[in-house]
Amino acid sequence: MNAPLTLLAALAASAVVGAIAPPAPAAAQATPFLPLAAEPPAKLIVEPPVPAALARGVAIIPYRTENFRILPVFGEGADDVSPRAGHLHVTVDDLPWHWADAGDNHTVVVAGLPAGPHKVRLELATPSHKVLSGEAVAFVIPGEASAPPGHHH
Repeated sequence: MNAPLTLLAALAASAVVGAIAPPAPAAAQATPFLPLAAEPPAKLIVEPPVPAALARGVAIIPYRTENFRILPVFGEGADDVSPRAGHLHVTVDDLPWHWADAGDNHTVVVAGLPAGPHKVRLELATPSHKVLSGEAVAFVIPGEASAPPGHHH
């Protein structure tokens, strides 16, 4: 074989091998296809409520997540989805109930709060409601003097 044909044959062979066996990913290269156990832990960062809205009795609480997506997925079958996904549990003033927020709008809004101190707790929860982490934010709705704890007008 002459040199140009030999070179062409070698290039064609390497292209076929490259198509069959893709190059191994670099160790530092991120991929959305990591097993869930290999993902970094989920993190929740909650900001203080927007001050201007507090005067209207509304708590607008921005938050963000790291290594966790807020999605409307529920049930044990979705616990192993990678990248990790779930929803928020939102509790107001340590009440014995909470609600689930599965919208990824990065803001929780609580309206109609009476004047006085309040606390809102946000928790990252798996699709089967296992809490991974949480953070509370305390604030005061300005206005008339607050009523004694447990008593609302």
